[in-house]
Amino acid sequence: MLPIERQNRIREFILEKQNMKISELSKEIGVSEMTIHRDLKPLIDEGIVIKTFGGVTLVRENTNEFSVSEACVFCSRKVNERLAYRLFLPNNKIEMTCCAHCGLLRHRQLGDKVVQAICPDFFRQTTISAPLAWYVMDTSVQMGCCHPQVLTFEWKEHADKFVKGFGGKVYSFSEAIETIFQKMNGNDQCCSKHY
Repeated sequence: MLPIERQNRIREFILEKQNMKISELSKEIGVSEMTIHRDLKPLIDEGIVIKTFGGVTLVRENTNEFSVSEACVFCSRKVNERLAYRLFLPNNKIEMTCCAHCGLLRHRQLGDKVVQAICPDFFRQTTISAPLAWYVMDTSVQMGCCHPQVLTFEWKEHADKFVKGFGGKVYSFSEAIETIFQKMNGNDQCCSKHY
């Protein structure tokens, strides 16, 4: 099958299912995941689909479903891409927060409604799965966003090394989501108005 034929098949699957994992597309079309990634590039460049963690989702041009606001959905600060936390919800809705602090609090609020969440690795600036990330709080490095500040890392080893140099504590996703809630509960700093 030629690349254009595969792209057309991918387009048909995405139009029908709205979103799919790369592994699903690979099985359906009968090619490697690397081939799927290559075939997706023109579709992404055309604005037909967007990449999500481990998959792709249809962009709905005629609706506002993918118009992500430049303001944090939690505290209304301007979103800095370097720190942004994205929550993917049913019906192809995406919410964006200014940082992992607000992302974790919003994730906790939404609970099982969150289909997927992604955030950037603080060191490498690659997109990582939020539930698989490691979170550093109470560090001396100030990024100029919400407090208490939360920085995200793909690997625990990187988070541990960061803490050795700049202080703080490393948390898993489940620990971080509860810790940030406890730190903010009853506190008048950023975001407490949302409880």
